[in-house]
Amino acid sequence: MSIRKSKVFAVAAAACVLGMMLGGCGSSTSGNATEGSNVITAFDSEPQNGLIPGNTNETGGGRPIDLLFAGLVSFDKDGKAQNEVAESITANDDATQYDIKLKDGWKFTDGTDVTAESFTKAWSYTANAKNAQLCSSFFSTIKGYDALQDTDNLKGDEQLEGLKIVNDHEFTVDLSQSDSAFATKLGYSGFYPMPESFYKDPKAFGESPVSDGPYKFDSWDHDKEIKLVKNPDYKGNRKVNNDGVTFKIYTDANAAYADVQAGNLDVMDTVPSADSKTFESDSSVVPYNKAGSVIQTFTIPSDLEHWKTSTEEGQLRRQALSMAIDRQAICDKVLNGLGTPAVEFTSPKTPGYSDSLKGNENLKYNKKKAKELWEKANAISPWTSDDKLTFSYNADGGAKPIFEAVVNSVKNTLDIDVTTNPVPTFQEFRNDVTGRKMTGAFRTAWQPDYPSPENYLYQLYSSDAADGNGSNDGDYKNSEFDDLCSKAAAAQTTDEANKLYQQAQEILLNDLPAIPLYYSNANGVAASGVKNFVMTGRTFRCITRFRRADLFFGYIVRHDGGKRMFRVMSSRKVCVFWVAWKGCPSIEQE
Repeated sequence: MSIRKSKVFAVAAAACVLGMMLGGCGSSTSGNATEGSNVITAFDSEPQNGLIPGNTNETGGGRPIDLLFAGLVSFDKDGKAQNEVAESITANDDATQYDIKLKDGWKFTDGTDVTAESFTKAWSYTANAKNAQLCSSFFSTIKGYDALQDTDNLKGDEQLEGLKIVNDHEFTVDLSQSDSAFATKLGYSGFYPMPESFYKDPKAFGESPVSDGPYKFDSWDHDKEIKLVKNPDYKGNRKVNNDGVTFKIYTDANAAYADVQAGNLDVMDTVPSADSKTFESDSSVVPYNKAGSVIQTFTIPSDLEHWKTSTEEGQLRRQALSMAIDRQAICDKVLNGLGTPAVEFTSPKTPGYSDSLKGNENLKYNKKKAKELWEKANAISPWTSDDKLTFSYNADGGAKPIFEAVVNSVKNTLDIDVTTNPVPTFQEFRNDVTGRKMTGAFRTAWQPDYPSPENYLYQLYSSDAADGNGSNDGDYKNSEFDDLCSKAAAAQTTDEANKLYQQAQEILLNDLPAIPLYYSNANGVAASGVKNFVMTGRTFRCITRFRRADLFFGYIVRHDGGKRMFRVMSSRKVCVFWVAWKGCPSIEQE
C-alpha cells in the first residue's frame, strides 16, 4: 500500500500503538520478565526502510515511528487535531502563511533540544529530491519546493525558501497557495522533527533512531522484533502507562493470530481471512470489528502498454477490468462481511464522501458492459494471446484469497490470461513498487493521515506525488485533476472544498489510475484477558489484565481514577499487570 499512516495511525497512547488502521495496547510477560515490567507485544511486518519519518509511507515502519516521535500536532481519540510540540499554530487571513511557536523544554532522547531548526531542516531534507525521501510530496505547497526537485543541481542540504526561523522556538511557513488544512497535516509523521545526529549518518540513524515521543528506541533484530521503551522525559499529550512496546515481526498473519490465541502476542490489527468468520465468537481472543476509513485498491502503472491512463484504450481497459470484479461477492464470501464495496476513492468515514459521483458505475459489477468496453479497447489495439495481466501482492498480509477472487472474477468475465504474483514479504513487495519494477497490477491501499479527502486524493494521485516523490505509486498525472485539488486546498469553506474534491474524483473514476475494491472494517484481536477495549479508527483502549506472579502486593488503577489493593500468589513469575487508563488519545491514523 502506500499503506499508511496513513496514518495517522492512531496510537493508544495511554499505552501503545499498532498499526495499519489501528493501534494496540496491553501488556504481557515472558519467562524472563522482571518486577515492574509491563511490556506490550504487538503485530508488525519488517519495515521497508530504516526508521526515518520522512522516508516511511508504509505501516511496517509507521507503527514504531509514530510511537517514537512527536510532531507539532497529534490527534485525540476522535481524530481531532491538538497541539503537541507546538505552543501555537497561527494562519494569516488567506492561509498562505503560518506562524508556529514551540513549547519550551522539549528534548530529543539524546538530550538535545527540539528547536525550530529541528523542523525546518528536517522538512527541507525530506522535500529535497537529492535525498530521495518517500514523503517529499507532503511539502510541495511550501515555497521553494520546485527548486529542490532538480537533482542534477542539488547537494542535498538546500533549504526550503518558505521556511524562516524567527528564533529557537518560532518559525514561519510561506506556502505557494492557500491551504486551510495545513495545520491538520502537521500531524503526519513526515512533519516530525529530527535531531542533528540524523544528518551525520542517516542510514545508521534509521537503524537506531533518536526521537522525541512517548517511547525511546531500544533495539531492532531484523525480521524478528523492534523493541521500544518508555521515554520518561516525554511530557506530551499521550500518557504512557506501560514500560515499553515490542513489535513482533511476522511474515504470516495466521501465525500471528495463533500467537494471540495462545497468549504469546498481545494485540494485532488485522484478522486473517481464514478466521474472519469465527474471530468474533472465538473465546480465546478479544475481537474488534467496526466500520473503518481504509480503502483497499490495486494500481496499474499509468504508462503500462495497453493500460495508459492518457489514452482511450487504457481508460476503456481499466473500466472494463473494474466492471469485471464482483466486489460484493468478495466482501460477502472472502471477507465475511469485514468490508464494504467501494464506490469512490475516499471512505464513508471521510468528510465529503459521496455514493453518487459521476462515473461510479465503473466500480459496479457489470459483466455485459465489461465485455463491451474490452472489445472497444481491442478495436483500438488488440489484446493478443501473448498478453497477460498479473496481480502482485505481499504474501505475508492475508491478501491471497482476495486477489485470487479478483483474478477468478476477471477470468470468468473477460476470458483473458490473468494470474496472481505473490511476493514473499511486505518489504520486498514495497521495494518492487518504489523501485518501479511492477509490470502489472499490484496491491495498494490507504489509511488517512488526517481526516480530509485531500489526504486520499492529492497524496495518491497528484503529479507532485508521482515519480517517487510521494505515494502516487502508479505515476498518474492529470493536470485537470491537479488544478481541482489546488482549488480545493484554497477554498474558503469545507463544503466548497469537498465539492471540488468530488469533481476531482469524477476524473479519477474515468481514468482509474487505481481501481478501488472495498473499504476495510477496522478489525483486530487482543489476547484473552484484555477487557473493555475499543479501537477508535486505529486505537485500542484497554482496561485491566494481570498474569501469574510471586507473592506480590500493589495497586491496580481503576478506570474512575481510584485504586484497589490486590494480592497475587503463584509460582515463579513476577506479577505483570495492565493498568487501566481513561481517554486513550491517538496520534494518527490506519
